[in-house]
Amino acid sequence: MAKKSAQESMETPMMKQYQSIKDQYPDAFLFYRIGDFYELFNDDAVKGAQLLELTLTARNHNSADPIPMCGVPHHAVQNYIDILVDHGYKVAICEQMEDPALAKGMVKRQVIQLITPGTRMETGVNGAKENNYLAGFTKQDDHFGFAYADVSTGELRTANLSTFDTVMNEVMSVEAKEVVVDDTVPAELIDQFKPLGILVSHQTEITTGAELSFVTQDLDDGVETAAVSMLLSYMEGTQKRSLSHLQRAIAYEPSYYLKMDHYAKRNLELATNIRTGKKSGTLLWLLDETKTAMGGRLLKQWLDRPLLSLDEIKARQDKVDELLQHYFERSNLQDELVKVYDLERLAGRVAFGSVNGRDLIQLKTSLQQVPKIKYVLEELDQNVFGDMLTGLDPVDDVAELIDRAINDDSPISVTDGGVIKDGYDDQLDEYRDAMKNGKQWIAELEAKERQATGISTLKIGYNRVFGYYIEVTKANLSKLPDDRYERKQTLTNAERFSTPELKEKETLILEAQEKSTALEYQLFTKVREVVKAAIGRLQRLAKALASLDVLQSFAVVSENYRFVRPELNNGHDLEIEDGRHPVVEKVLGKQEYVPNDVRMADDTTVLLITGPNMSGKSTYMRQLALTVVMAQMGCFVPAKSASMPVFDQIFTRIGAADDLISGNSTFMVEMQEANDALMHATANSLILFDEIGRGTATYDGMALAQAIIEYVHDHVHAKTLFSTHYHELTALDESLHALKNIHVGAVEENGQLVFLHQIQPGPADKSYGIHVAKLAGMPDGLLSRASTILQELEANAGETPTPVNVDEPLSEPTPKPASKRKQTATSKQLALFETPTMDPKVADIIKDLKQMNLMGMTPMDVMNKFYDIQQKLQS
Repeated sequence: MAKKSAQESMETPMMKQYQSIKDQYPDAFLFYRIGDFYELFNDDAVKGAQLLELTLTARNHNSADPIPMCGVPHHAVQNYIDILVDHGYKVAICEQMEDPALAKGMVKRQVIQLITPGTRMETGVNGAKENNYLAGFTKQDDHFGFAYADVSTGELRTANLSTFDTVMNEVMSVEAKEVVVDDTVPAELIDQFKPLGILVSHQTEITTGAELSFVTQDLDDGVETAAVSMLLSYMEGTQKRSLSHLQRAIAYEPSYYLKMDHYAKRNLELATNIRTGKKSGTLLWLLDETKTAMGGRLLKQWLDRPLLSLDEIKARQDKVDELLQHYFERSNLQDELVKVYDLERLAGRVAFGSVNGRDLIQLKTSLQQVPKIKYVLEELDQNVFGDMLTGLDPVDDVAELIDRAINDDSPISVTDGGVIKDGYDDQLDEYRDAMKNGKQWIAELEAKERQATGISTLKIGYNRVFGYYIEVTKANLSKLPDDRYERKQTLTNAERFSTPELKEKETLILEAQEKSTALEYQLFTKVREVVKAAIGRLQRLAKALASLDVLQSFAVVSENYRFVRPELNNGHDLEIEDGRHPVVEKVLGKQEYVPNDVRMADDTTVLLITGPNMSGKSTYMRQLALTVVMAQMGCFVPAKSASMPVFDQIFTRIGAADDLISGNSTFMVEMQEANDALMHATANSLILFDEIGRGTATYDGMALAQAIIEYVHDHVHAKTLFSTHYHELTALDESLHALKNIHVGAVEENGQLVFLHQIQPGPADKSYGIHVAKLAGMPDGLLSRASTILQELEANAGETPTPVNVDEPLSEPTPKPASKRKQTATSKQLALFETPTMDPKVADIIKDLKQMNLMGMTPMDVMNKFYDIQQKLQS
């Protein structure tokens, strides 16, 4: 027989069907259902086998050019889908739409769902407290319509944004896994998402219908409506099922909340640890004492968007205060919240039609806790919790229905029976009785036939092909009368028989079983539809319970870590007594942590912070920012007492990191972030600048640092903490009336540097750089040489550079140079490299180094240049 070619194999009816479906989803892995397996073919199989660690086989492997294939069992498919989606891929699920045994010709198949990184419903245990957002934006004139949704919870928000930078910031702030765009978005903007690992999908067709009308009914902005319409069209196109759990779109304005860009959130480690990329060691980690998945997600949302409204902040504070003062009621509340499952995602599964009996039992259990939670709240101050009590609808009609209808130990499958309780439906009870009695009759028949024939091993069995049968081993066939049974099947060691009476009972039992299973599924779907009609009520209840959960979490951490209620005002006075960095304190322990005051009266806008490295300057700055964030979330704060204004924005320039994606150096990133603060900060903002200017030459850096301080002081008036190693800048307090010097104390004891970690008034006397190098473990000889050089430089330093006069224009911010010091320092620095017997090759390299503009080079350029230098030295 001739071998089939690959082309002939591809032209079989099944492969033609496969390819026609695959052509509709070219950017997705197509999981093509064949019997009990999902198969992948061609490129999908080759790549899928590698990613999923599957064995790569072939269809028609005897042909000259076989078709690659691999497969996964249908019952384990979710795990494989999750792996691909986690890697940023899409997965199209292609199901058999008819019973193969009844199909006439090729089995009909179609894609029932396209699962993408932004539309996945199943998040697993580890993702229970995480939202999975899908974002989208469209462009109209100079504005962007932006929207984001969590398909699993139904949350949907939209905004009218004025710049693409704002769009990028929102996408990264909500940690969207996927972004949907239309033809209005230029390719150069789309390209900016690729280095971030965010999947970009395209949606050009807009669908209309009742769901679109529902979710957009509160929107009156055209660009917002366009963004929501595009996003909803994409979700409907990928999910191919009801999205009735989607909530009405909420329009928001980023400026309604305390504004922080994603760089600031990263620098402050609000939700992600910079070093590990995980939650541990962050403010979210510290604050999360929530008992429900819904509460955990809401806590992160509150952390992402602290409030600006003084009234709203105080309302949250009142609730936290009340819970803090009532320990036993709070404990009872926690006991009940622990039993509440994820109502938002349960409602999503109900809408999707993927809910099962166990899910409904979880829903019932959750609803049964609501009356107990209401009782606890009724014991507290009604003036504080009255609004929350009205939102705690127990949805008792749904709970009662589930209690009557659904078995507490329901199986996962809803099509195999065992889901509906006895006594719920009379017809179902009749079928079950017939099944039970029929099986009892068969057991009695088996005993009766054993006695009549004297064959103790005779048994009555069942299989799907032959139904019920009487089985007798061949060794006992001689004991049977010839006309007692009708022969049905011959086996190697036994014969199988039947009787008219057994056939009659078989028909009765199987008919009852088939009808029972079908009726059970019908009854289950009716229960599901009743629950589906209550989705809106369930979602409102979920919001109330989530808010209550976050507030009790605030009360718990406030008690555990000795937080106090801050006094907030609309002025500019800031006074924190014994403030602490909450995360550092938790890691170190309260006995080790040294608290510090932050005092900035209305007439003080800039604190200039000096002190050695590792002394705690950055921690001091971050602790103020975290205190502000916590206060405007409605939480209590780590301090002995705190009074502060409501800030509108926080800007940070802390730490040093190149922007490797765009190729910008540390210094360029530093200047960009500083410029962002200078251009957008207001008198109500908080600015944290950590050693601005250190990334360039000393006098350039000092000039820029002084000019920035002056600009903030004279034009922005924001509360600003500015740390520096340029001690010359401390003289600015003589000319800038709103600037004060403070420093982190350190003392020398027997040649050893001891950090006090205590903020003290005035400037630091020196930087202790060599002492810090000693702590880092540098060689003693090197340290001794550094000390000698330092003494020589200080002895020949001459006059100190004079700070820029504040009356001079900002366009010329360079400090007046002290020529003697500059020349002496330069000559001493050259002496480090030059020797009487210097190799000419080394001299050439030093000459090249002097001419290199390191701060204008990308990290990769610097690495390449130094590789060339290394090659020259080794040649």
